[in-house]
Amino acid sequence: MDFEELTELIVELELDDIADAVKSALEEDKKDPFEILTALTKGMDEVSRRYEEFEYFLGELVLAGDTMKAGLEVLKPALAVSDNTIEKTKVVIATVKGDQHDLGKNILGTMLLSANFEVYDLGRDVDAKTIVEKAKETGASVVALSSLLSMTVDQVEVVHKALQEAGLRDKVKLIVGGAPFNMELAKKFGADDYADDAIYGVEHIKKLIES
Repeated sequence: MDFEELTELIVELELDDIADAVKSALEEDKKDPFEILTALTKGMDEVSRRYEEFEYFLGELVLAGDTMKAGLEVLKPALAVSDNTIEKTKVVIATVKGDQHDLGKNILGTMLLSANFEVYDLGRDVDAKTIVEKAKETGASVVALSSLLSMTVDQVEVVHKALQEAGLRDKVKLIVGGAPFNMELAKKFGADDYADDAIYGVEHIKKLIES
């Protein structure tokens, strides 16, 4: 199993084959887990390109995310063994209280994992207290929130204020995404940034932690 084949399995959305392929690369070929991660990430990069160019659509993007996640599940233990000297950027992700939508959040989580972030996914309908507690517990640098319902966008401000009250707001970058948002509204509710797509969210988060 060479690296090009691993990349191709992601691009071609081969969900049923990816886990065995990664396992084979690790066990039979004794490949460096980070080189395997790079190969998988190249696949997601190509999927992202096809999505941006309208060659792939949301269904393909979701399936690619699931395929990537299946490969990462096999790869994670090997990465943990060889990666204990490298400090990863920690990101807490959640869909805000009152909102049950999690598709965009899930795609973002997978993309962040493939970009070698440490991700803490709190799920959907998550209150501000839980988000702040997880940010404090993990020492996260970024909190990424999703809201797909206009009635829940004000929860971003609730989280922003809760982070302030906990003394964490100046240590944590806050980014939001979801259909009701634009940059103006995101800033109004206290966020540092806004991304209109999970794909672009990774790039925005990279820029936030560099700023």
